[in-house]
Amino acid sequence: MSSALQSLFALPLRGLTWLGSQGTRAVAAVVFIAAAVPPLGALLRPYVTEAILVLLCISFMRVDLVALYGHLRRPALVATATAWTTIGVPVIVGLIAHATGLTDHAPGLSLALMLQSMASPMMASPALAALMGLDATLVLVTLVTATAIVPFTASLFASLFLAGMLSISPLTLGLKLLGILAASLLGATVIRRLFGTETIQRYKQPIDGFNIIILFIFAAAVMGDVISDLIARPIFTIGLAALSFTIYFALLAVTTLLFRRIGTERALALGLMVSQRNLGLMLAATSGALPPTTWLYFAMTQFPIHLAPYLLTPIARRLTARAETSSPVAPSSAT
Repeated sequence: MSSALQSLFALPLRGLTWLGSQGTRAVAAVVFIAAAVPPLGALLRPYVTEAILVLLCISFMRVDLVALYGHLRRPALVATATAWTTIGVPVIVGLIAHATGLTDHAPGLSLALMLQSMASPMMASPALAALMGLDATLVLVTLVTATAIVPFTASLFASLFLAGMLSISPLTLGLKLLGILAASLLGATVIRRLFGTETIQRYKQPIDGFNIIILFIFAAAVMGDVISDLIARPIFTIGLAALSFTIYFALLAVTTLLFRRIGTERALALGLMVSQRNLGLMLAATSGALPPTTWLYFAMTQFPIHLAPYLLTPIARRLTARAETSSPVAPSSAT
């Protein structure tokens, strides 16, 4: 019976291992497959919250506890990064939207940009940072602190910049966020207790493969109508895609420059986190009751989110290798 069970699980385990070994290539492919199969969107859309919960659970499960405690002993960096992503970004976006008249002329797009800026970092950010070889623990700690306060900051900026276009209940959103975080942390703790850190490390690639499948579920749920929109309004849809790439890389570049003093590799990890906003939680908070333009922009943001890690991985690996080469020199120079 034991042999039969091993044979039963061997094939899916090999499949997950192969998928995980593809790394950021698989993450990039996810967005195109999700867009190419529209019926999956309607089928998977009800499971967005569950997908987010599983992604965060995987991130908690794989966190380096030693590095986590190290970051908590130096809270200034985490506090600064949290303030930037939850306060600095929405203030800048809100001011630009009002100064340019976007709120009056394109309310659906203005709403999309504000919801994007007010959202906490995406739950998959630590996993994507790990796939790129970046500091996933710093990303995870900042993700948790940003998610904890986003119910309050989101409601504040909604009242300041959205002018009645959207009503977000801080209590409802806060309870949802706290529930997702608590359930994910509990699940991750149970898994670590049952299997141990060494086992989790040993099965790194199958876990990566499973993580990619969950990413696909979320992407498919959001991108179900992309093809029909592209056919009906090609110029408008391509324009939104170009805008989503511009905003993504602008946030990435500005954040990396702002935090460059902590090291380019770690600053890039924070840039990756800030540029990937958790639109899934905003969709859940609003029950998806959003204008078509807002939905379409949300779908377009999936392209830079999934393609950027693949494009940036060579840069990240060079930065990581440079940091590892120079780190042994630091102790001798300090003595």
